[in-house]
Amino acid sequence: MDYKSSLIQDGNPMENLEKQLICPICLEMFTKPVVILPCQHNLCRKCANDIFQAANPYWTNRSGSVSVSGGRFRCPSCRHEVIMDRHGVYGLQRNLLVENIIDIYKQECSSRPLQKGSHPMCKEHEDEKINIYCLTCEVPTCSMCKVFGAHQACEVAPLQSVFQGQKTELSNCISMLVAGNDRVQTIITQLEDSCRVTKENSRQVKEELSRKFDALYAILDEKKSELLQRITQEQEEKLSFIEALIQQYREQLDKSTKLVETAIQSLDEPGGAIFLLMRKRKSSLKKKIRKRKSPQRGRKKDTSKELEEGETLDMQRDWGGWGWAQLPP
Repeated sequence: MDYKSSLIQDGNPMENLEKQLICPICLEMFTKPVVILPCQHNLCRKCANDIFQAANPYWTNRSGSVSVSGGRFRCPSCRHEVIMDRHGVYGLQRNLLVENIIDIYKQECSSRPLQKGSHPMCKEHEDEKINIYCLTCEVPTCSMCKVFGAHQACEVAPLQSVFQGQKTELSNCISMLVAGNDRVQTIITQLEDSCRVTKENSRQVKEELSRKFDALYAILDEKKSELLQRITQEQEEKLSFIEALIQQYREQLDKSTKLVETAIQSLDEPGGAIFLLMRKRKSSLKKKIRKRKSPQRGRKKDTSKELEEGETLDMQRDWGGWGWAQLPP
């Protein structure tokens, strides 16, 4: 502690020194023995033990023998984590310098004369000091108020005993709050660790899922290319077959058209002899085809085709041989 600088700044060195000797747990002057933490802050050993027991409820030693290993708690001044050995707070070093300063301060205060007005006085009895506490009204008062005043029927207690009791209760509450803060800090640390683990697991799962989907996309692309190639191949084969059929039907259509034209020309022939001669040739051609006709039904279409081709050839030969100029009148 830097007592010198704080004493110079304050006009009253004793009051400032008293502030430096206040325990942050019980808010009173340090009670011996005074222990010093690794962070260089001081505590009453009793207050330090209360905090330690609240932060480590299952740790008992000093012939309690529940836990062999040490525990931990946080400094109430700077929140630094203090790790204890198996001796607990009894393993902390005592700050003899602070204890000596406390002794000197108490001697100095006891040797100083009591200043007037340093002790609160009763409002009803101005010459009486407040030295008792009314438990019924929960207010400090003087002895005259209890004997002759408004608190005759009330229950009272010595002011110092009530003061010590409430101070102890407040110290216990502070210890519980500090221990609760330590537990909350531990929970926060665990939750932060859980967040980090969750993020890492999520990242790994995302990477694995991306790899699997990439492999699946590659398989689908390969299958797609294969199917498209097969469809294209079948399309070319079917188109070739259909185009060949179209060509055959066109050739047959041309032949049929020529036959129709020849028949129309025969209808327009005015001479009966030529028409009948052509009809006779047609009949003889049909007979020849019937003689060559197979008894199987499957050759019927081929015979009709031969008949049409024979008629066409005979008509063309007859018309080419006769000529229109040689026809009889």
